[in-house]
Amino acid sequence: MYFKIEYEPYIAIIGDIKDSKDIVNRYDTQETLKDILSKINTTYSKEIASKFVVTLGDEFQGLLKDGSVIIPIINEIEKSLHPVKMRFGIGVGEIHTSINYEMAIGSDGPCFYKAREAILSLKNKERKKEVAKSLYQLEVDGKSNETVNLINTIFTLMTAIKESWSDRQRETILNLENHNDGQSEVARRMGIRQSSVQKHLVNAKYYTYKEALDIVAEALSEIGRQND
Repeated sequence: MYFKIEYEPYIAIIGDIKDSKDIVNRYDTQETLKDILSKINTTYSKEIASKFVVTLGDEFQGLLKDGSVIIPIINEIEKSLHPVKMRFGIGVGEIHTSINYEMAIGSDGPCFYKAREAILSLKNKERKKEVAKSLYQLEVDGKSNETVNLINTIFTLMTAIKESWSDRQRETILNLENHNDGQSEVARRMGIRQSSVQKHLVNAKYYTYKEALDIVAEALSEIGRQND
């Protein structure tokens, strides 16, 4: 057991587009974000407490009651917006107001405070030299938790691995993940040899990344509301 939370938690996710003012096709990026959030609201309707919605032009937020879908949701958003990068603040805590299922605006409580705290922490780290950078951060309301620190360390290492991927390596990885099959099938679709696919994956440290991702996903899946 990774977490011991002594209350019925919600999970707030706040996403923020990095360097949004420098994006040439900023309007198109914002429209793509709206489209993927609409898809997520449909796909994960049972796990969502309050629908994901754009709160500012370059930021969105949503509220979950089941932590098992955190990683799949983040992955879908990242893939849809690539090469645009986003920060993700994940906050776990209670809600002190009523919840509007149709949009995650107006609700208030520690889970949103923690998600905002995570986003601000990521931005502050980006401004500092000799500080490990990450695209994701988890914060849990309550006592300091060693598991939270470990997960955030894994997030930092995962970010470092992803930032090192070449375009060809990323294309190979996306082909593998999108079809969820094997190297031979990826090679056939890409028109290259299986040995080349293996080389791309090994040089990208993909299997190390995937193992770390699976561990984080397993830990986050423990967070959720038992009575909903």
